[in-house]
Amino acid sequence: MNTTATRLFAASGNFFGDVDPPGKLGLFRHEIGSAGWIHVLRDIPVYAVQVDPHDPDRVIAGTRDGLYFSTDGGNSFEKASCRQPQRAIWSLLADPLTPACWYAGGSPASIYRSLDHGASWDLIAEPAIPDRARMPFAPRVMRMAVHPERASDLYATLEIAGVIRSTDGGFTWSDCSAPLIALSDADPRLQSRIVCDMGAEGMLDGHAICTSSTHPDRVLLACRMGVFESDDGGGHWTDLRLGRFSEFSYARDIRVSPQDPSTLYACMSVASASKNGALMRSVDFGATWTRFDKIQPHGTLMAVSLHPRDSEQVFIAARYGEVFGTLDGGASWEEIPLPPIQHVYGLSCG
Repeated sequence: MNTTATRLFAASGNFFGDVDPPGKLGLFRHEIGSAGWIHVLRDIPVYAVQVDPHDPDRVIAGTRDGLYFSTDGGNSFEKASCRQPQRAIWSLLADPLTPACWYAGGSPASIYRSLDHGASWDLIAEPAIPDRARMPFAPRVMRMAVHPERASDLYATLEIAGVIRSTDGGFTWSDCSAPLIALSDADPRLQSRIVCDMGAEGMLDGHAICTSSTHPDRVLLACRMGVFESDDGGGHWTDLRLGRFSEFSYARDIRVSPQDPSTLYACMSVASASKNGALMRSVDFGATWTRFDKIQPHGTLMAVSLHPRDSEQVFIAARYGEVFGTLDGGASWEEIPLPPIQHVYGLSCG
């Protein structure tokens, strides 16, 4: 295992409804083996960050002011060019089938694409979102995923608007949320109302989505009500019932191991602003789960980052500035506390 070159990036943004909250905003970098964090992108909310899995010196950041990129490992950042106005960017996807191709998801709901590793972008879609659960903020594209064998097939989950699907590379999108609403209507356990008077609000509160080469036609969704799967492109959804294995039900992130496509990691907590959580792992693609971390977070677990080349390295971030990592496959854990920040939204290593 080589840890000397590993860099860890944490994104800090503002929380809707906060009034003059304390703490810094921006992007922070930590090099494993060194002390502390460096504030590399300052004074702007950052909601997403992704180290290029093929080039650890290239880093893309999604901010309230659009997209920024670095080609020197985060020492400096440049505003990416875009022919259209850039919106707040909440998600990033490096296409595993086409290394130069990246996607970004914005708010209001929008899809951007880059064909030059993130240096320039085009707005390719503004998906029409059914007006179901009205929020005091515009729908956010929180995560995207690509079919492992068909680059034209994309999935996206939105906060708060469920799941959408594209079969033409992101230019047009169809809604996959009606089956999620049906699940909620049939099971009171899957109903949650926080802002609007709609029992399915929690099922539409999407946070992360992923695919895997082990089951290329299967899609996994992490949302307020747990983790769900679809084997038919979002036509039907099944509850994986993580409650059988965890006391926590609020799912914020889910990732597939880059080294083992049957292994999943899911960030589970109590609520969006809670004081506890756990990182769960499945080695049989969601059939069974066990707790993987050995730490006590004091905030909602917001993100997990898996090293693209070293399966022993796993990092997690809790909302209020706690970052933890293991370099030995979970045998031991170390806290890497951030300086006072507002809220952690993204985490990426490489």
